[in-house]
Amino acid sequence: MNKIIKFSSNRVWRTYQGGKLLDTIEGKVNPIDSSFPEDWIGSTVEARNVGREHISEGLALVTADDGQSVAFRDLLQDQQEYFLGKSGDTLRSMDDIPLVKYLDSSTRLHFQAHPTREFAQQRLSLPRGKTEAYVILETREDISEPYIYAGFQRSPSRAQLKEWIETQDIKSIESCFDPIPVKPGDVFLLPGGRPHALGEGILMLEIMEPSDLAVRFEFERCGYEIPEQARFMGKGIETALDVFNYEPVPPNEVDKEFRCQPSVLMTDEHNNCLEELIGAKNTSCFTVKRASVNGHFKRNEDAFFYGIVTHGSGTLRIGDEVTQLNRWDRFFCPAGVEKFIYETDSAMSILECYPGNS
Repeated sequence: MNKIIKFSSNRVWRTYQGGKLLDTIEGKVNPIDSSFPEDWIGSTVEARNVGREHISEGLALVTADDGQSVAFRDLLQDQQEYFLGKSGDTLRSMDDIPLVKYLDSSTRLHFQAHPTREFAQQRLSLPRGKTEAYVILETREDISEPYIYAGFQRSPSRAQLKEWIETQDIKSIESCFDPIPVKPGDVFLLPGGRPHALGEGILMLEIMEPSDLAVRFEFERCGYEIPEQARFMGKGIETALDVFNYEPVPPNEVDKEFRCQPSVLMTDEHNNCLEELIGAKNTSCFTVKRASVNGHFKRNEDAFFYGIVTHGSGTLRIGDEVTQLNRWDRFFCPAGVEKFIYETDSAMSILECYPGNS
């Protein structure tokens, strides 16, 4: 197996429409929106799709040295220390691997909320919740004001929210939120517990804890109704209501609460720059960096990461091994690779998604 692992498309069925831009990225002749609006990049997580349990979805496949197709998860488990490394003196577990996705929406997504890690451990007997982050990559030309909803700006009481969910009073639910304008380059962090919805016409990179847990409190979008057992993580509405963080986030606090500002980690004499987009000050669940490359950019890292090329093209060099990188390519760099060089004839930008500090 080569040191750098590149991934092919891994589209996953979801309850909303999108994916036309992903079709374009994949070079399809007639790109369309469909029920496959997400590409799970190097995923070690299986999708939870009620009614499609007989279909294996979500787990990424890669080609091993013998030419056979294997689950990326199995490859990591076979050489766990090399691929995942350690946190201090402890071998990193599979639960430390963030789930990274391309997400391309053609419609507003369902209102939903995800459990915190503590809730998942204490109430669901699962190791991880679903804190998630968004890096906005592109917006569709026909969408004049792309947006997301995040947190209640005007919080309902628990009893009010329960009634609105049971009667599907979406107008009242939506009145609790203000649209938050987004543009390419914006970065947001949505902690577990915060209700949210993604607006239409957004291509983003989504980074999250490795789970597919969601309380979906809007049941129907675009003619598809979410099955009852898929709405509240297989639990009842009272458990679902316990997931929510009801503390309001007033409009003047939205940016402080959810928007992440990059900080420069390093620059060099060639105008290369490494920024931290999401770090320990934001969450312990994962880290996101951005490498802006001009020429040769020598790097040293002691943790594994997923790389996503968002602009330009070039190569990644490890000794004599050279991996071609084109725009939209996605790859995995093992923890066992401590030194590497990005190279480009013009300019290249790579998002790097790392494990967190816990």
